[in-house]
Amino acid sequence: MFSDPDYELEEDKLGIPTVPGTVALKKDSQNVIGISIGGGAQHCPCLYIVQVFDNTPASQDGTIAAGDEITGVNGKSVKGKTKVEVAKMIQNVKGEVTIHYNKLQADPKQGKSLDIVLKKVKHRLVENLSSGTADALGLSRAILCNDGLVKKLEELEKTGEFYRGMMEHTKRLLRAFFELSQTHRAFGDVFSVIGVREPQPAASEAFVKFADAHRNIEKFGIGLLKTIKPMLSDLNTYLNKAIPDTKLTIKKYLDVKFEYLSYCLKVKEMDDEEYSSIALGEPLYRVSTGNYEYRLILRCRQEARSRFAKMRKDVLEKIELLDQKHVQDIVFQLQKFVSAMSKYNDQCYAVLKEADIFPIEVDLARTTLSYGQGDTFTDGLDEEEEEKRKEAENGEKLIDDS
Repeated sequence: MFSDPDYELEEDKLGIPTVPGTVALKKDSQNVIGISIGGGAQHCPCLYIVQVFDNTPASQDGTIAAGDEITGVNGKSVKGKTKVEVAKMIQNVKGEVTIHYNKLQADPKQGKSLDIVLKKVKHRLVENLSSGTADALGLSRAILCNDGLVKKLEELEKTGEFYRGMMEHTKRLLRAFFELSQTHRAFGDVFSVIGVREPQPAASEAFVKFADAHRNIEKFGIGLLKTIKPMLSDLNTYLNKAIPDTKLTIKKYLDVKFEYLSYCLKVKEMDDEEYSSIALGEPLYRVSTGNYEYRLILRCRQEARSRFAKMRKDVLEKIELLDQKHVQDIVFQLQKFVSAMSKYNDQCYAVLKEADIFPIEVDLARTTLSYGQGDTFTDGLDEEEEEKRKEAENGEKLIDDS
């Protein structure tokens, strides 16, 4: 459509096809469409879009993108003009402006060179480097250090340690309560034996009642264990599923961010190269032939930035949900634990209050407590009665032997 015979070098498109098109963009209240322009006279035969800014008419329309060539404004050719002149042409149009363009049909994989891969590796390393070392490598730590999500990753590590501590504490608590319940059961068994063998009815009833109380306490302890035990499963789910999943999402986000930063660094290097050639008065081949290599990197940077923004939004939402779940989960678990402990204490208090058997009146002269088949304990018997008892036992033994 537009041609300019002033340039001797032919465009070197690097095998990247272009498709012409036209788009009408309605300006916003600031009289802008939201693009920045590069190239143009007197060094480059093409004028192209360097960046499409967020939340502007151009970004909302989505037709034109970084790297696309601008061929005209409202039907007027822009060939041979400077980028400042083209910007003024757009500014002078009020209301709606028509942009003629050549769409760059670029495959982002074409721009993902070995240089970009190496830059990603450097950015991965820079997080663990000091500022001086990072500067020596030509990398900026500012965007990394100021990224709140990197700090969130560190907080997740601390949260994971917190949950591991809670799980270990809960396990020890369950073990301690189990041993306590076994102790109560043993007390119940002992007092039950005493009660059964106690010849005095009142004392026997009291010991049996006290034994039942300890057996009930053992049941209450088992009930408490059944209530607290699911806490381990809940804590384990959060620790071994929710946290690792979020950490993996953050690492994917970091990978996308490093790729975006790599393209940003590549663009800066190419800009510096162009400024140096202009300062030295030496033409740069890629610029003189349409700067397609640079425009390809611009397109890759824009698409990497879009992925970065989307991933960041997703990660922020996931982090927020995880934080809410963390707070709600801790509150729920503590409420569950306190409620179970309160119920256990109330039950124990009630059963012991009901089994208020003290003081127990026992006539020691009539008490016979047997703990084993051959062990008989006596208290308050004189020597004559003791001899009679032994004789009776010997007689029973002879009968048994015969």
